[in-house]
Amino acid sequence: MRKVVLLSSTLLLGMAPPSPVAGLSVAVRGPNGRPIANAVVTVHLVGRPTPPARVGGGYAVRQQNIQFNPFVLVVPVNADVSFPNFDQIRHQVYSFSPAKRFELKLYAREQNRTVRFDRAGAVSLGCNIHDQMTAFLYVTDSAFTAKTDASGNVTLAGVPEGAISISVWHPYLRAPANQLSRQITLSTSARESFTVSLRAPPAASSSY
Repeated sequence: MRKVVLLSSTLLLGMAPPSPVAGLSVAVRGPNGRPIANAVVTVHLVGRPTPPARVGGGYAVRQQNIQFNPFVLVVPVNADVSFPNFDQIRHQVYSFSPAKRFELKLYAREQNRTVRFDRAGAVSLGCNIHDQMTAFLYVTDSAFTAKTDASGNVTLAGVPEGAISISVWHPYLRAPANQLSRQITLSTSARESFTVSLRAPPAASSSY
């Protein structure tokens, strides 16, 4: 009797089966234990491709009460971000950041401008008319990216088991490029914590 051996399509293609999915929660705290909000946590897979962040719609940084809102916005590479003006006065939004240099000439209430962010990295926003207006875009190439909430916590779902690199970025973090990172091996759902020190925000800015 002939023996029949069945091979899975995964093995026939010479591909390893997908890694089991785990979950990752990250807590970001200051030296005094105070929770750090608006810290961007990103995971990249080590030794294998990281799924890219999917482009959606509705990304916006509002100009209202002579401030940008939100203070930190996470968007995927190639996102179109709108900058609507809800103030009674005109604004001129700009950035000199390497990830995206642009300038939106003066425009008035209920007008809008849109910019495409096609390169990963942090983008500092300002207004040429009002120095107190500051905000940041974090343009990510990883599907596993989110910012911490008011409690300094964030949960990233769907991160596969195996070697990963975790980075924490904040606009005022005391570290090269405002970022800290570490590598771990994720085997099950895990919780990591980062203790960070922040610089004081610029005197002209009331945001934190």
